[in-house]
Amino acid sequence: MWTEENNSLQQTFTFKNFSEAFAFMTRVALLAEQHDHHPEWSNIYNKVTIILRTHEAGNTVTDKDKKLAEAIDALLLHSA
Repeated sequence: MWTEENNSLQQTFTFKNFSEAFAFMTRVALLAEQHDHHPEWSNIYNKVTIILRTHEAGNTVTDKDKKLAEAIDALLLHSA
């Protein structure tokens, strides 16, 4: 579930292993390109943390962030 904190939307996703986490990051990267909106993120083994905020809007949460978060959620639903 996405949480709003520090002027951003954040979520940590957990996968079975590093390969699944990396595959998810690849799919999100392609999705981010389509949305022309790119996340801040980190990966440690099977965990991927994504932070969304719009830099052009003073590092706050905008509709752009919410739409990308929804698209990432949909990506997970369709790959389950």
